[in-house]
Amino acid sequence: MKPVIAFVTGGYSSEAVISYKSAVTIENNLDKEKYEVYRIDLTPEAWFHQTGSGEKVPVDRSDFSLLINGKKVQFDAALIGIHGTPGEDGRLQGYFDLLNISYNTCDTASSAITFNKRYSVAVAGFAGVNVARSVHIFKSHPLSAAQILEQLSLPVFVKPNNGGSSIGMSKVNKAEDLAGALQKAFAEDDQVLVEEFIQGREFTVGVIRTTKELLVLPITEVKSKNEFFDFEAKYQGLNEEITPAQISEEMAEKVRSTARRIYDALNCRGVVRMDFIYNEAKDAPFFLEVNTIPGQSEASIVPQQVRAMGWNLKGLYSDMIEEALGRKARS
Repeated sequence: MKPVIAFVTGGYSSEAVISYKSAVTIENNLDKEKYEVYRIDLTPEAWFHQTGSGEKVPVDRSDFSLLINGKKVQFDAALIGIHGTPGEDGRLQGYFDLLNISYNTCDTASSAITFNKRYSVAVAGFAGVNVARSVHIFKSHPLSAAQILEQLSLPVFVKPNNGGSSIGMSKVNKAEDLAGALQKAFAEDDQVLVEEFIQGREFTVGVIRTTKELLVLPITEVKSKNEFFDFEAKYQGLNEEITPAQISEEMAEKVRSTARRIYDALNCRGVVRMDFIYNEAKDAPFFLEVNTIPGQSEASIVPQQVRAMGWNLKGLYSDMIEEALGRKARS
């Protein structure tokens, strides 16, 4: 019998729209000859599977099962494709852990840590990785712009501490613009991270632990037509992405070795994407953040890197599912 796989999409945050973009690519590249796949949508209102006839079958959350035509459908593993909460922050992983359902992503603790940008760079910093100077601010204990600038030098990046897709992020060059940037970020999250700007080239790279090895995908250089790689640049084509990046093998190996170190330090699983600024004056990459469920739309970076490697997405998703099924068999 084919393994029964739940492909989980949707989500509760503003990133749900990106999850559904990724879902199109993932569904088009799942091997239906090897797996029996059910798409499960998670929304704030309901968890459901929509049948071919349009019927929305609710998920029994007590055991994450479906009842279709009188038959109970239970899953051998879950392929999580949710950007943002609850799929990327550890909440869904914890739920699946309680039910002993294996999944393709980082575990509960690693997902929670990596979703928090401050904690993520702190762990990387303890592992000897270069990171930017930063200030972590809570809405319940706010700091004024002046207090922040006593600790950091302009320009700075202001971003919601939890979340992705560069939503709520700003680059601040002038002191008088910092208060507005903080307000914008706090509209998305109760925690905000303010980081000093690092001069350099921006690189992003996918890393995956397959059933055989820890594999670093070809590196992409990002050149934004905006001031930085914001939401508009990412999703409206206002950036140039060069894959593989046109860099020396020495520079590439420094990025790859740093990516491997971070993957291990954060105890990552499955496929993740890491962002770096390479400061050429110090001849070293500086780690920005890790996305544990990176975008999978046709325009997204990881699919570009997979193709540049000569692999295909069907192979990538099958390997992710097999790794999850193998983990279940060992438990």
